[in-house]
Amino acid sequence: MKGANRAARLAAQISLLLVLLATSCFLMLRTYLGDPEQNFNDGAINHVVDKGPVTVGGLSWQLDSMTVYTRLVDTEGEEISIDQPAGSVIVVAQLRVTALDGFRLKKDGFHCFASLRDDRGNNWQATSAYKFVIPTSCSDSDHPVVRNKPYKLAQVFVVPKEALSHLQGVVIVNRDDYERFLITV
Repeated sequence: MKGANRAARLAAQISLLLVLLATSCFLMLRTYLGDPEQNFNDGAINHVVDKGPVTVGGLSWQLDSMTVYTRLVDTEGEEISIDQPAGSVIVVAQLRVTALDGFRLKKDGFHCFASLRDDRGNNWQATSAYKFVIPTSCSDSDHPVVRNKPYKLAQVFVVPKEALSHLQGVVIVNRDDYERFLITV
């Protein structure tokens, strides 16, 4: 009888220990796992989409292609000046952005941003490339955005050559809902 009581008491103690351990882990991690703002600030990707389209904040985004260049030229064949360090290449992501019903279009356009991401968590911001054949901004008065019609957009990134094999796609951010969308090629 003593052996059965000891086994039952030992099983109860182990069960209690496991419950306390699980409760303490839950309480410790709950703030990080359940806090969308903290996850957003840590750079978490919420959704991965193959090519798109994905709707973020009244805009529909679709990734058409990502092309690598050593230099860019304008429509007249002249080189476009971009701050490009040695050992880097230019990646042009061609996107289609559609302003949907309810999105506020201003007379001079609006701001739209995408960043380039690799599988190691590195992000690159787009750089300006004036006179590129495709508009590089959604606020171009020469190429107005029309509601519910796709707008061809080029985002130009300067990245190290060794990062090319690790590139995943472009990231679109929805700051209102603390979401990041990775659109892959």
